[in-house]
Amino acid sequence: MGDRMSSRDLEREASHAGSWYSASGSQLSSQLEGWLSQAQATRRPARAIIAPHAGYSYCGSCAAHAYTQVDPAQTKRVFILGPSHHVHLSGCALSSVSIYKTPIYNLRIDQKIYSELSQTGMFEKMSVEVDEDEHSIEMHLPYIAKVMESRRDDFTIVPVLVGSLNESRECEYGRLFSKYLDDPSNLFVFSSDFCHWGQRFRYTYYDESQGEIHKSIEYIDKMGMDIIEQLDPAAFSSYLKKYRNTICGRHPIGVMLNAVAELRNKGASLSFNFLNYAQSSHCRKFQDSSVSYAAGALQAS
Repeated sequence: MGDRMSSRDLEREASHAGSWYSASGSQLSSQLEGWLSQAQATRRPARAIIAPHAGYSYCGSCAAHAYTQVDPAQTKRVFILGPSHHVHLSGCALSSVSIYKTPIYNLRIDQKIYSELSQTGMFEKMSVEVDEDEHSIEMHLPYIAKVMESRRDDFTIVPVLVGSLNESRECEYGRLFSKYLDDPSNLFVFSSDFCHWGQRFRYTYYDESQGEIHKSIEYIDKMGMDIIEQLDPAAFSSYLKKYRNTICGRHPIGVMLNAVAELRNKGASLSFNFLNYAQSSHCRKFQDSSVSYAAGALQAS
């Protein structure tokens, strides 16, 4: 992945602002506040969350159910692991900038952690163009800025672009990130939408016994969500192989499950619970399409 350097490389523009979410800081802040106020903080303090990355008009209210579990008082660093949608990447990649811009306020990348990760030899560096094209990380930045507003000068972010990892690489990255997940001052955000259903997504699995198509989609999604809650990476891999559910953040989720497995092997007690599920629309015929969203939180138990 190319690394064209210029003074512009120091900042990543909020390239999806104005289209996927509001470019007005005050309007965006008010919108996020509204969604957060309607979600209950039942799993605080979250050590990690899974939340969607579509346009806020589709998934903003769902994402709030994950973000309201964040405790800003104990969070010093936010890792964001998002899937690569536009470039092939067999491993993971780090940003080449130092600031991620949002309409609310700008977020600083933790250069110390970036240096530690770089020294492992397991990370590429993504160009600014690749960084700004990708939405899977950017869509979480305004939410992070909002929930961390009371400590805006006291935390950093660690964005990581996750490629098409095989099971052994998910295990390797899981082991690597487990030591950071073990630190309660680190919050992990695993970016993922769930089923992308329809001919345009080349996925039309339909179990007629579940009723209408959207009910079948919910059934297949919730089967996967139940397996994620079991925190069993092998079971999740088997589920994906069997049903081919188009969960776009399956590799970040795979990394999370392997990181948790590593910590549980060392005696840690962790549990994951999904808190909300939504679909962009209800499919009733094969010409329809939809994307599903889920929000959940990992906490020490």
